[in-house]
Amino acid sequence: MAEQTGGCKDVTNSESTGTGTMSWWHLTLIGAGCTIGTGYFLGSAIGIKYAGPSFVISFIAAGAGTYIVYYHLAKMTAEDPQEGSFCYYAAKAFGKWAGFCCGWMYWWSNILIMGSQLTALALLSQFWFPWIPLWLLAGGYGILSLLIMLLGTKSFDKAENLFAVIKTSAIIMFIVIAALALFGVMEGDGKIPNFTYRSSTLLPEGFKGLWSSLIYAFYAYGGIEVIGLMALQLKKKKDIVKAGNVMLIILTIIYVTSLTFAVLLIATDAFNDKESPFVTALSLYDLPFFPHVFNGAVIIAGFSALTAALFAVTNLLVSLAKDGEAPIIFKKKLKTPRDLPLPSLLLATAGMIASVVAAMLLPGKVYEYLTTAAGILLIYNWAFIILSAFKILNQKVFGKAMGILGLCFLFLAVSGTILEKSIRFGFYVSLAVVLMTAIAAFLMNKRWKMEELA
Repeated sequence: MAEQTGGCKDVTNSESTGTGTMSWWHLTLIGAGCTIGTGYFLGSAIGIKYAGPSFVISFIAAGAGTYIVYYHLAKMTAEDPQEGSFCYYAAKAFGKWAGFCCGWMYWWSNILIMGSQLTALALLSQFWFPWIPLWLLAGGYGILSLLIMLLGTKSFDKAENLFAVIKTSAIIMFIVIAALALFGVMEGDGKIPNFTYRSSTLLPEGFKGLWSSLIYAFYAYGGIEVIGLMALQLKKKKDIVKAGNVMLIILTIIYVTSLTFAVLLIATDAFNDKESPFVTALSLYDLPFFPHVFNGAVIIAGFSALTAALFAVTNLLVSLAKDGEAPIIFKKKLKTPRDLPLPSLLLATAGMIASVVAAMLLPGKVYEYLTTAAGILLIYNWAFIILSAFKILNQKVFGKAMGILGLCFLFLAVSGTILEKSIRFGFYVSLAVVLMTAIAAFLMNKRWKMEELA
């Protein structure tokens, strides 16, 4: 999943437009690096399980939906670049309560993303160490990520560009090898499936399976918010439209191409959520190096995403506390050279511990549950982006129609999780988060009104 690298700072009162030095193509590369994560490398296997080969259609639909969301975010950013990005625009459109809800849902989504990443890393590591319990591997990665936070992320940040290259290179390596296999240059131990255009082949669980798989396709595109949060670093703020468009075109091409090759190489009932679908797809070929190299690349990518998410939730909570939208204790920092925000870090650590406990109690389902819940919370924020644009932007009929279409895509992705019993629990988790956030926003709104009257 997305390597969320920043929080919604100064959500309601940021006035600075900033002086940036970043070019649009650099932001495109960062955006692609932030978006490609274990949600794609491992989560795609869950989508294939429900939708079969038609999961490729889910990725095309999710790409279109993501483009619509980004189009509205980029338009608002180009007109009024703000440090708080989508949280600021929600507050501007609907009031302080909306910015509060966006900030906290973003925090919760990152907490769940950390849990999803921890579980994914543990699952991928069991490729080499199948005898080690899932919760123990997840705990080990969590401790390592905390150590990096305690020691400082400066040197780790410098490695992020390298990690982005590793992730992208892993996908391109698969595409090249898969193309050689499909065109008969390499011979495998099995037979390439002979597809027919029957619904039973393309849609093994019918349209319900395709509908339920949408959330996992959208989850793989999660991270576009990071571009909005980094827009102030651009030399020309209006270039955010170009940067995002190019990024989404590149992502959609490599996502759809690699997934198409994967489902063409092997029968879809061979895929499982314990192994990357790209490793499974080439399992019938004599490539002893590939599973190890690919698995290692994905683990490196996933760990960078985990640490970035931990950095995001820690700093976001500090920002919320400074804005009076979280308990004041969370803005406290230790007097160290790095000014460590210990209370905020401890709360994020509690979230990671909860994920490890969940992995111990529900080793077979925890990844699906966490991934589903994290994806739904991201989509709630994306809906806020489109709804905010309806109020802020002076759009013509085409822009409004596109926004309505985008909301329909988002609704389909969320509602699809209700249809599938095995992932419905993730939907309930997202509802619980929304309910807690709504109650807190209601109480905070009463307090803000009292402060205005005083």
